[in-house]
Amino acid sequence: MDEAKPFDIPKREVWEAFKKVKANQGAAGVDGQSIADFEADLSNNLYKLWNRLSSGSYFPPPVRRVDIPKADGGTRALGIPTVADRVAQEVARRYLEPRLEPIFHADSYGYRPGKSAIDAVRQARQRCWRYDWVLDLDVKAYFDSIDWELMLTAVRRHTNQSWVLLYIERWLKAPVQLEDGSVAPRTSGTPQGGVVSPVLANLFLHYAFDMWMKRTYPHIPFERYADDAICHCKSAEEAQALWSALADRFAACKLVLHPQKTKIVYCKDANRRGDFPSQSFDFLGFMFRARKTMWRGRPAHGFMPAASPKALTSIITATNPCKIWLRPTTRTFKAGSTTTATSTGRSCVRP
Repeated sequence: MDEAKPFDIPKREVWEAFKKVKANQGAAGVDGQSIADFEADLSNNLYKLWNRLSSGSYFPPPVRRVDIPKADGGTRALGIPTVADRVAQEVARRYLEPRLEPIFHADSYGYRPGKSAIDAVRQARQRCWRYDWVLDLDVKAYFDSIDWELMLTAVRRHTNQSWVLLYIERWLKAPVQLEDGSVAPRTSGTPQGGVVSPVLANLFLHYAFDMWMKRTYPHIPFERYADDAICHCKSAEEAQALWSALADRFAACKLVLHPQKTKIVYCKDANRRGDFPSQSFDFLGFMFRARKTMWRGRPAHGFMPAASPKALTSIITATNPCKIWLRPTTRTFKAGSTTTATSTGRSCVRP
């Protein structure tokens, strides 16, 4: 360790962090510097960053805010750090992640090595067969609402490294540059788009939700991917009681359940034939509802996931740059002596 530096941050860690940032690519931050620009003077840029990190003199610049349109007509605010700041955050993420991974809940799937959204959907599908009701949770503006003091308290439970605590606090409190160029302070949240934000967001909900569920409702299983979560209940009454308790729990953690998007869903299928207002829900790009399937060689209805209409629209938009619209068509084919209608086909038609 360099005796002149108060923090022992190996230069190798900064180099490995840059390689990860380069592999992920990404847009420029407020300084307009691309990864290629940063790499043009790589040795000096990495040395300056290491020197400032190790001496405690690194202050993150504002994050560049970009508003991304959402399917419901609203926008999602992303905060884009500069390339140098992404490297600095990656250094902290590389320190934190191996220390937090062992304590995270098995049913937390978001932004974790070895876990994926598909794993969460697979587990949710199996549990929907065993439990008749789902509480579909939506945390309102989660990334923008995280309380800084509660967040730092959670981080302190897992490290006493002063440089980690110092820089996480500075990243949390870094201002935001709006699209008109003005700079505004922030009072809560962690920028959605920051390198260290997913780890911090997972840690916050680990205590606010996962561990609380394990202590208070150990018999109710759930799947959580970042701030998207569903809970499996035996009855509508149990789901309603859980909703009420979670609203109080989140309020204590300075979070709010979205009153319109949070809902109780009945998992209707061939064996569960009740009639209730909500019988489907979306989770991680999949819509869960009753669907035709085969059971022991016979047609049946099962409560199954498939790509949601919103996800399909996004896929079509991304893969159809020429704006060729899809029009349903009906086709038939002959099987032996019987004419059978196929499922609806599609043809491409220009507007």
